Amino acid sequence: MTIRFNIPGMTCGGCARSITKAIQGIDTAAKVETDISERRVSVETGADSADSAALIAAIREAGYEAQTA
Repeated sequence: MTIRFNIPGMTCGGCARSITKAIQGIDTAAKVETDISERRVSVETGADSADSAALIAAIREAGYEAQTA
């Protein structure tokens, strides 16, 4: 399953790394793709992985606002 997020505060590679680390802290097997210019993140998870609410909570804990795209 692929979940996409809009993250307005993601402006650089450091932001992208922080967000990726936060997501993989919840789902270690997640494939995370970041698009800094579009300020979007795509997360490919397995069937038994964390849901979007848990991922949003992890992103917010890392200091970024996130909404499903």
